[in-house]
Amino acid sequence: MPFLRALPTALALAVLAAGCGASSDDKAQVKTGPGVTDDTISLGILSDMTGPFKASALTRIKGYELYLDQVNQRGGICGRKVELKQKDHAYDVQKALDGYFELEPQVLGLLELAGTPMTTAIEPDIMQTRTLTAPASWSADLLGNPHMMIVGTTYDLDVINGLDHYKRRGVIKEGDTVGHIYVQGSYGDNALEGSEFAGKQWNMTIAKQPIAETTADLAAQIAALKAAGAKAVVMSTTPAQTAAAVGVAAALKWDVPFMVNVVGFDPAILKSPVAAAVQKQVSVVTSVAPFTGTAAGPREVAAAFGKRYPGDEPAIYVNHGYTVAMVFLAVVEKACQNGDLTRDGLLKAFHDTNGLDTKGLTSPLHYSLVGRPSATQSYITKVDAAAPGGLTTVEELFESELVKAKGTRAK
Repeated sequence: MPFLRALPTALALAVLAAGCGASSDDKAQVKTGPGVTDDTISLGILSDMTGPFKASALTRIKGYELYLDQVNQRGGICGRKVELKQKDHAYDVQKALDGYFELEPQVLGLLELAGTPMTTAIEPDIMQTRTLTAPASWSADLLGNPHMMIVGTTYDLDVINGLDHYKRRGVIKEGDTVGHIYVQGSYGDNALEGSEFAGKQWNMTIAKQPIAETTADLAAQIAALKAAGAKAVVMSTTPAQTAAAVGVAAALKWDVPFMVNVVGFDPAILKSPVAAAVQKQVSVVTSVAPFTGTAAGPREVAAAFGKRYPGDEPAIYVNHGYTVAMVFLAVVEKACQNGDLTRDGLLKAFHDTNGLDTKGLTSPLHYSLVGRPSATQSYITKVDAAAPGGLTTVEELFESELVKAKGTRAK
């Protein structure tokens, strides 16, 4: 759908700022579906709250709650309070399926669905029930599903932007070898698309090192990349694997720079024995601003987080959760303005959403073209133990010329 038909950005966010204070007549005129009563709008969270990714999940939920608090304090949406219904799957597919089938009838949409195996298992039913879902993922594999709301770039575009940053700064040049350690699956495989695309355009050799999600010892992979003469290494891994790889490189006295997808970083790394090496060698590419971002959105998050969670340690996942909630609720508000809070009404509002301003938490987001990412710009950050959340911005939002080229070519 053409961007010109979209609700103007200022209005899309202004209706949230106005609250709702809807009258009884207004409520009666709005069509409703699952998860919507006269008093509440329920959104679901299906995440890993007790398993291997609990730290990021619980931090992200704080971001959701911060934004929902603000919306509810302004009167909610369509005169209704927005509430969360949460289920923990502990990163287990069967638990995720059980939780989903219990949760789905109770909610208008899913504010979070975490975990690639869980998303793969549940996706067919999401298509059938037409449930708008925000996956805790940036995999390009999900772009073809019109029910998936990806907030930001995809893994491959982040990698291209990250390598472009290195190339413009002379860290890598045409003809060099670049290593890429990646977890096999939709996350790592999609990230690899980015490095291989850049390698082809810049006549670089991409030395691939695939690993499993459970791989703990990366000594062989780092040794192989060192022997291949890699000038930089891309990491599309878990945070523990990032720490392991950098630790091995430091032990080998291999002072190579690492460009890490944001999924592969957690500030807890900075409390580990490899903290000094990580701080020296690691950059993180992300489409969501770090906690220390200077734009209006990140500052708003930091202020709200400090007020509600004094003493808690922040992370970029707070910003991610806050941003997803901002975008999802802008779509819910748009559906309210259209008088249709059914799932079909929510999907229509979603696909009519373009140029959505997140105040610098991401670049403006566009959702009318199924199969295309909502954003193409990334932040480049460096690891900084002294910074709240462990990251500081090195380069503000930008888009590589290669990202523009990739967008016009078939994969």
